[in-house]
Amino acid sequence: MLPLFDLMMQAQNGKALEAFSAQFGLAQEQMAKAMAALTPAFSTGLKRSAANPYDFSTLMSSLMSGNYAKYFEDVNAAFSPQGIADGQNFMGTIFGPVDVQKAIAEQAAKVTGVGQDMLRAMMPAMASAMAGGLIKEMTGQYKTMTDQWTASNPMMGAMTQWMEAAGFAPKPKKPEPIENPFLQMMQMMMGGGAAKPAPEQADPFGAGAFMKMMQGFMTPPNAQPEAPKPAAKPEAVDMPKTVDLSQYSELVGSLFDSGLEVQKSYQKSMEQIFDGYMKGFGGSESK
Repeated sequence: MLPLFDLMMQAQNGKALEAFSAQFGLAQEQMAKAMAALTPAFSTGLKRSAANPYDFSTLMSSLMSGNYAKYFEDVNAAFSPQGIADGQNFMGTIFGPVDVQKAIAEQAAKVTGVGQDMLRAMMPAMASAMAGGLIKEMTGQYKTMTDQWTASNPMMGAMTQWMEAAGFAPKPKKPEPIENPFLQMMQMMMGGGAAKPAPEQADPFGAGAFMKMMQGFMTPPNAQPEAPKPAAKPEAVDMPKTVDLSQYSELVGSLFDSGLEVQKSYQKSMEQIFDGYMKGFGGSESK
């Protein structure tokens, strides 16, 4: 799985930065800083929107309800009215009230020099493209080639310097996990992926219907249905395991890592935005 910033940079075959710069009339240096400043907010919103297995199911349902993959393949489609509308819908899921989006843009403007209105204008397209990348990774349609892309991108060295100057240094790359973290989380939600059938019982996270939808979504279009298997004798069953919340939180962190070393003061300001607006404890509204 790619960190979110790397995922964005690889959209449209590595042309995302160029496309966003052209769309909003910014130099690539300014755009790199703007996207780096907004990525921690998306990371925070995604992590909070997947705080428990039930919320994770809701988030994944939101991702699959739209046609987001096309926005990752063609970033220019994310600038269309439909792309903007889809991005707003996804931001509603991970950010909540519109005031949160305003506050995020206001905070990012302080460290980038890019206007707050411009940042707000680019956020929906960024949301659509990012959602498309997550869908492609989740369903195994996208194979990461970070090292090759980094080595072949002539802008990478300059872009790293720009981000570091603004306080957003790229994190050291970690080895890719062998198993898709999305699949690990789905197995965890279904009781640890027990091999033996379990008796029907309450579904505290509402994951059953979601898992059926996921299985259908992840089945290749031309795949043949499995032939029915002969009935087997009842066996002793293993009861589903309780979700390990510490392992679950670790997986959420790896899934939605920003990929950037962010200054503590900036990260804290983002956390305070979510704490203030999403929990209803106030927070000043941006005009």
